[in-house]
Amino acid sequence: MAQSQPSSIQELMDRKQKEATLDMGGNFTKRDDLIRYEKEAQEKLAQLKIFQTDSPYTENPELRDLSGEELREKYPKFFGTFPYPYMNGSLHLGHAFTISKIEFAVGFERMRGRKALFPSASDKIIRELEQFGQDLSKYDPQAEMKESIEEASSSEVQPSASEGQDKSKAKKGKLQAKSTGLQYQFQIMESIGVSRTDIPKFADPQYWLQYFPPIAKNDLNAFGARVDWRRSFITTDINPYYDAFVRWQMNRLKEKGYVKFGERYTIYSPKDGQPCMDHDRSSGERLGSQEYTCLKMRVLEWGPQASQLEKELVGKDVFFVAATLRPETMYGQTNCFVGPSIQYGIFEMKDGSLYVCTPRAARNMAFQNFTSERGVVKQVATIQGSALYGTKIHAPNGIHQAVYILPMETVLASKGTGVVTSVPSDSPDDYINLMHLRKKAAYYNLDPVWVSLDPIPVLSTPEFGEMSAPKLISTLKIDSPKDATKLAEAKERAYKAGFYQGVMSVGPFTGQSVEKAKPKVREELISQGCAFPYAEPEGLIISRSNDECVVALCDQWYLDYGEPTWQAKAYKLLERMNIRDGPTKKKFQEDLDWLHQWACARSYGLGSRLPWDPEFLVESLSDSTVYMAYYTVSHLLHGGDIFGKTVGPLGITASQMTDEVWDYIFGTDSIEFKSDRDHPLSQDKADLLRREFRYFYPMDVRSSGKDLISNHLCFCIYVHTALFDEQFWPRTMRANGHLMLNGKKMSKSTGNSLTLYDSLKKFGADATRLTLADSGDGFDDANFEELTANASILRLHTLLEWCREVISNNSSFRTGPFTLFDQIFENETKLAINKTYKAYDESLYKEAQKVGFYELLGARDWYRDFTSEEGGMHGELLKYYVKTQTLLIAPIAPHFAEYVWGTILGETSSIQSASFPDSNQSVDLSMIDAAEYVKETVRNVRTTEINLSKRKAKADNKKGSAANGPQLAFDPVKPKRVRIFVADRFPAWQSSCIDALAQNLNKETSAIDEKSLRADLEKLGLFKDKRTMPFIMMMKGKIKLNGPSALERSLTFNERDILEKAAGYLRRTLSYEDVEIESMDSGIAQVQQLEENQDKESPSSPSAEMLGYNLAIIQASQPGAPAFVVYNPPS
Repeated sequence: MAQSQPSSIQELMDRKQKEATLDMGGNFTKRDDLIRYEKEAQEKLAQLKIFQTDSPYTENPELRDLSGEELREKYPKFFGTFPYPYMNGSLHLGHAFTISKIEFAVGFERMRGRKALFPSASDKIIRELEQFGQDLSKYDPQAEMKESIEEASSSEVQPSASEGQDKSKAKKGKLQAKSTGLQYQFQIMESIGVSRTDIPKFADPQYWLQYFPPIAKNDLNAFGARVDWRRSFITTDINPYYDAFVRWQMNRLKEKGYVKFGERYTIYSPKDGQPCMDHDRSSGERLGSQEYTCLKMRVLEWGPQASQLEKELVGKDVFFVAATLRPETMYGQTNCFVGPSIQYGIFEMKDGSLYVCTPRAARNMAFQNFTSERGVVKQVATIQGSALYGTKIHAPNGIHQAVYILPMETVLASKGTGVVTSVPSDSPDDYINLMHLRKKAAYYNLDPVWVSLDPIPVLSTPEFGEMSAPKLISTLKIDSPKDATKLAEAKERAYKAGFYQGVMSVGPFTGQSVEKAKPKVREELISQGCAFPYAEPEGLIISRSNDECVVALCDQWYLDYGEPTWQAKAYKLLERMNIRDGPTKKKFQEDLDWLHQWACARSYGLGSRLPWDPEFLVESLSDSTVYMAYYTVSHLLHGGDIFGKTVGPLGITASQMTDEVWDYIFGTDSIEFKSDRDHPLSQDKADLLRREFRYFYPMDVRSSGKDLISNHLCFCIYVHTALFDEQFWPRTMRANGHLMLNGKKMSKSTGNSLTLYDSLKKFGADATRLTLADSGDGFDDANFEELTANASILRLHTLLEWCREVISNNSSFRTGPFTLFDQIFENETKLAINKTYKAYDESLYKEAQKVGFYELLGARDWYRDFTSEEGGMHGELLKYYVKTQTLLIAPIAPHFAEYVWGTILGETSSIQSASFPDSNQSVDLSMIDAAEYVKETVRNVRTTEINLSKRKAKADNKKGSAANGPQLAFDPVKPKRVRIFVADRFPAWQSSCIDALAQNLNKETSAIDEKSLRADLEKLGLFKDKRTMPFIMMMKGKIKLNGPSALERSLTFNERDILEKAAGYLRRTLSYEDVEIESMDSGIAQVQQLEENQDKESPSSPSAEMLGYNLAIIQASQPGAPAFVVYNPPS
């Protein structure tokens, strides 16, 4: 039955999400039980105010004479942060993924005795606020509901401006939303759950700030975040305290020379009337401007198909303007290319001359002072590229002074000016196209004269000589202009060889390196009026207002990122930080190298105003670079009130927070206290703020998505080096990949999307948290798998009920001395403590969960099975396990842990105040080895039985075939036994290999003398033995891991004793009648005895193999790797 038309955008999005994500079925009892426990835990912790973290100075004023460093030694701390999100909707699961990295860390750091601070704030939003407010009054949601639903249902991608649509003329009120399939802000609002009755209220920009922050706070509380909410704030001038902090930051950056003013190329949105920075974009983040040298190629004679233009433009100076990155090669021009199907315009510039180029290029030029009126393009004619063939033009700097316009199919309207000058000596693309046109002149209706000019040597390289393009075309066997892959390779090789190794062959700079000559040639062309600088975006950049951005020359304030001295300090900080993940550090290095000059002012939006130029606001990323320092004192300035309307516990007003006071708080001891005369502040209060800062700073870790490395995190590095002493520089930063959902990119338009609220409602907090931990910790994109979240519900609920049972009925379990398997389980638990602690310490939460939850659960299951025939599990050991399991998982699943800790174990304090088990647990590795030995033996026996069963079935299916020997005749359905053979020595050939390795091993470096080792193996006659090299390679791997001790192959446990004690488990687990354990020597003797008896006494008696003795198998037994025979006993 067809579904009815949805009545709202939200209903449509809900349907899409339901179709795209996991269907949970209809029984939610276990989930709801867990959610109930979670809410109880959250209420308990809120009442205890347990996450309100103060410095020891606050709690113990007598400590005020200790420095921050001295106090941290006495009371260790941890301070972690993540970038505050824009307040334009509910937090999505990707936010939660990044937050979880700090959240898990804070949970662990608390448990190892540190004062762990995790603050959170709310960022203003930018375009949505003002544009939505401006346009809402003219928009009728009801009138356009049907159109909106149809648009959202189809989720069609709108054509870009470069494809013909003028985005500046898009319907007023349309905004570009990322990955939603929605165009109107009202649609986006409704899709995230805002009721239609509330939507008109968002016409007031301040309503956004009132509406969304409480939603984010509620979601984080329901998530179980350990946030100190007293320190929250909103990042606009509506909070006068934060505004004072931003003014101090910007004033000091300007005073130190890091903020500059001047005309510079800037990505710009004509529709918005201001620079369009990364966070203002719906696409094209991180793209900057590309500067070209634009040649002015005067028209000497129009081509045959453009004769009409000659009449229309008589007396006008008309230039084809060709954008090039290689002005030094212009001496070798032979022609100029246009795209046959591109529609070119002829545009009037402010000097009266006319430029032939694409409308896109002309639009950029209009914002670079080329047109009479800024941003206004005057187009006097339009002509298709194919009509321009044969137009004769002047080639500036060219040895051939006059060249012709020719076609090139690969010219793009979206790059450069659409006019491409041709230097076939050094451009593989130009050369192959010129040769192609010579062959196809008749096809293109070209006069042969137009393609008659030959390539001219311009520069020489050691690798390719004076004609790099023809050489590469020949070497790479490129036959067609359509061979894009090979041409791209040729282009790169030609450019690198020419720029880095080339020497000029012609012109006034003959003999100079290309690298040195290039800027000189460019300057000469521009000074002579033959060229001009031109810039455009590196790629398509669309603003959130749905406008295709341009590059504009703007007089603006900018942060001088990339300035050599400042950049060196940024690199110094980066090298000091403990960034464990290699790809993350590499990305930081690349982006610090890439980042230069960032506009720090904008015309409208919300935020703080530039103190020295209040006409402008501080750009939305530039005011958010070091606010982590503000967290350390915000609770004392306006505790709990994000708007700063309420004076905090110290009674300090915002007007008292002058630049000099901030200097004192964040500065070194050399900074003297200065208070404003009109708004005096006592030094005692300033000292308290300073001590708070000095205790919690530096920040221990900053966690973010990897997409923010190139801007926010690099800004954070730069500004810390500018404003703070080295002792206050951040200790580390981490970046995670994007979060996918069920192996696919999250997308609201397809329904494959979850907000944090959705996930909490669907799975509960702890199942969500477990799945986030399981998603991954590295730089690569991670995956939130709903099946894992659903399975986590069952796993948590089952464990909780099991814990309840074993603790409430503990007296019914075994008591007395520990048995072997008690000792094994105890040591496995201790080992899990050590490994889990190490994983948490290294911020490897997937590994911490794996070891401290999944593997420990597995060890418990093995223990339960091991002990079922020896009186069951030990009561005291079970209590130890439940307590340990609860502590190990507490950082990741705190609500589960809180319930077990208090309700089941009866602890009176919160687990949030409990100590993590000591990480130096004494582990008897012989017990660990013994456990793994038994598990491996069981796996091997089971695998062997399965393989034998498959081989028997295969043999039975072959017509006339018979089972070949008792092992192949084994039938798992009949009564069965297993005979295990234990060896007390290694094969002689292996021992000889071990001796040879030992003799050639450097015990200090673990290096092996390979040449000497080979000689020794040859002397022993082992080098050509096919068994030798695999064994040697295996031992080398062990040496690499464990050093020389790897050659000590004696077992840490009594093999036979372990097997005999595990025999009951083996028998029960594998369903054998009996498990018989013998020594290898006994087994060999039994084979010999049975064969002798069969030959002499009773030929018809069962063979040795029928009784479980196979000589070849027995002889393969080695210490730690017993051989075994599975068989059906004779009836």
